[in-house]
Amino acid sequence: MRVGLVCGDGVPASGLLTIFRNVVGLGVDLQLLDLPVAADLGYSWRPDKPAFFPHGPREPESSALLEPTRQAPPVPGDPGQAAAEWTAIRMSVADSAALPAVERARLHERIDRLARHYRHHFSQWMRRNGIDWTIAVNMTLSDAVPVTKALHAAARDHYRERRAGGVLFWDHDLFGSCAVYDEGVRMYPDRPNEFTPVPHAGPGVRWAVVSEALADEAATYPVPERPRVVPNILPRVPTEPLEPKHEQFLRDLDLDPRRPILLNPVRVFRVKGVELALELLSAARSASAERGLPSPYLLVFGSLAEDPSYAEEVRSTARRLGLLPDVRFLDGVPLCSVQNAHGSWRLDEIDLLRTAAASGGGVVFTPNTDDVETVGLGPALAAVADLPCASTSYAAFTPVYGEDFFVVPVDPDPAGMARSGAELVEAMQSRRAGERRMADLLRRNRAIADRRFPTGPWATLLTEMAKSAGEPPAPPG
Repeated sequence: MRVGLVCGDGVPASGLLTIFRNVVGLGVDLQLLDLPVAADLGYSWRPDKPAFFPHGPREPESSALLEPTRQAPPVPGDPGQAAAEWTAIRMSVADSAALPAVERARLHERIDRLARHYRHHFSQWMRRNGIDWTIAVNMTLSDAVPVTKALHAAARDHYRERRAGGVLFWDHDLFGSCAVYDEGVRMYPDRPNEFTPVPHAGPGVRWAVVSEALADEAATYPVPERPRVVPNILPRVPTEPLEPKHEQFLRDLDLDPRRPILLNPVRVFRVKGVELALELLSAARSASAERGLPSPYLLVFGSLAEDPSYAEEVRSTARRLGLLPDVRFLDGVPLCSVQNAHGSWRLDEIDLLRTAAASGGGVVFTPNTDDVETVGLGPALAAVADLPCASTSYAAFTPVYGEDFFVVPVDPDPAGMARSGAELVEAMQSRRAGERRMADLLRRNRAIADRRFPTGPWATLLTEMAKSAGEPPAPPG
């Protein structure tokens, strides 16, 4: 079966893409998926990601796994006009209740005009790449309603042509649970409205979400049935000693291998709380000095280009705290580790976790908004690498991980942050020393992560999709 990917993030590297990588890896292991996966990463409809709008990064990445397209439908107007129109539509959809009837009718017309271009674009893209199923990630949210509407139409067209396959809408966030604000303005309506297409499972369309909480929210939408719950898949992290590529990576970034590495596996995006991760690093550095221990580094996964105004705030915080020598911004983490023409390595999530584990480090996950994360994979990534995790409190944590999952709690006030830094240093030191209590806590975390993020639901769904595409699963090898 050949699948395509449409992702609504509009960036070349993100947690959604990394999770998708894990799904593809499972499909390949089950002999259900062919590679590479054709992908449209949403560059042409996300002007709020100015470094990548409308054609993506200057040097597009491709790998044996993913083959991004740089083609976009010819939307009338220059890039500035197009950006203004996309933004205006997004904001009008979010606040549509305030529109008079004439403006509502006009908004429908503007959405339909763009949707016609994208319907043709996706239909041609599916044919050109021989796609059986398109997996549309986070495309129910109203970042680009014309694109979502076009995908629904293209799914119907695809099924009519082939009587097989279609589009799987796979959502990690929905309207009510994604309370993202920009300068006090909510970026999404709190539930679907007349402008927002919602998946109706049927011929050519399937709908899956990553948690029971999202399925419960979706059940309140105007749909005939709840979406299917298909939890995220976690990576498998080898425990072997570091390889030359990891050592080269440390040299390339001028990282002393004797110092622990903290990973902050998030985009540089306001609600992800990178500024809190920096405050925690400062506290951990002070706690390490008091104990005569080497000071940790912090490696932030995201790109400073995604949200320039927030990135400047983050850099300012790092300068104020004197952390610039201790922080590395990785500019997006590739789906697979890759060496460039100059011999430098960019490590993927798995290799970064291996490197942090070998250094005696940990994971830092500090969302600064309680009601945006619907899962929050930072603690789970720490668990699969047997690393301690420090995390702020957020609403989805206990429903996802339960009461028994061990994290170092991060309290954003100054006294609380000092305490959190000291506790994180103690947890890392206990792990390095092989103390039984910490080993038991981390072993319990891994068991919880294995239970909460099973591979079975995705294996079942991929098998069903392969059958409905007209391709029986390959026999076991």
